[in-house]
Amino acid sequence: MAKNEPFDPELVRELARMVAETDLSEIEVEKGDLRIRVARKIEAVSVQVAPPAPALVAAAPAAAPPAALAPAPAKSGAGHPGAVPSPMVGTAYLRPSPDAKPFIEIGTKVQAGDKLLLVEAMKTFNEIVAPRAGTVTAIFVEDGMPVEYGEALLVLE
Repeated sequence: MAKNEPFDPELVRELARMVAETDLSEIEVEKGDLRIRVARKIEAVSVQVAPPAPALVAAAPAAAPPAALAPAPAKSGAGHPGAVPSPMVGTAYLRPSPDAKPFIEIGTKVQAGDKLLLVEAMKTFNEIVAPRAGTVTAIFVEDGMPVEYGEALLVLE
């Protein structure tokens, strides 16, 4: 700003109003030696997606009595000899598309190599195939549910 020109606070207010009204992050005006820049700080908004309801139902309250926690190991299936674990962290899908029928249901007989479900990780759909022939006796995941590495997905007997 030139030394002989007075500072105009009304111009700064008008520029600030323009920035707010137009959702701009900054505006700069220059005329001769006068240069005014008005900027506002924009905070990045972090969005967290809540896990699907089934995952919340499985979580037991911290103050729950031990009897309430007893069914959890049976549901996890991790110790079952016929458990099929997830080979990766991702999202489990029981059907090839939302309007298609599931790959498997309880009671489905499968052969070694048959497709059981999909686990999507990093935008890649990975087929989870039957490691051996058997009958599906339990399914521990729901369509669209996040899964962890080693988590039991289902039981083949």
